[in-house]
Amino acid sequence: MRTGRRRMTLIATTAAATATLVTAGLLTSVSAQAAAGCQVAYSVASQWPGGFTGNVTVTNLGDPVSGWTLRWSYGAGQQVSQAWGATVTQSGSQVSATNVDYNGNLATNASATFGFNASWNNSSNPAPSSFSLNNVACTGSTTPTTPP
Repeated sequence: MRTGRRRMTLIATTAAATATLVTAGLLTSVSAQAAAGCQVAYSVASQWPGGFTGNVTVTNLGDPVSGWTLRWSYGAGQQVSQAWGATVTQSGSQVSATNVDYNGNLATNASATFGFNASWNNSSNPAPSSFSLNNVACTGSTTPTTPP
């Protein structure tokens, strides 16, 4: 009778240990890391006293996104007045460009292009130094959005 109890205890302990290992293995294999990253090409297509036309191409280097907002700031008082291919808003020096209905889905390595007219002070029109796509810095490479 004692041998039967020991055998049952051993079987129960082994089953519990196996269940723990299987559960841990499943949790490890299910966890995933989403990659985020982007690249931005910003250019001034034309410039005249008091104004300029800008063009922006944002390329999604990470996992596909459904809906995007690109943010940057100006350092010399530039003010966006109208845009096409994105809805652009500005508060002080902070600019946000949000997708329109036809370019909101960006697959990996896909791009969206938009343009705008803006004013400048006729003495300095520096390009923005940094951009972020959906609050992830556009560095030209990808990084995981969740730690390993």
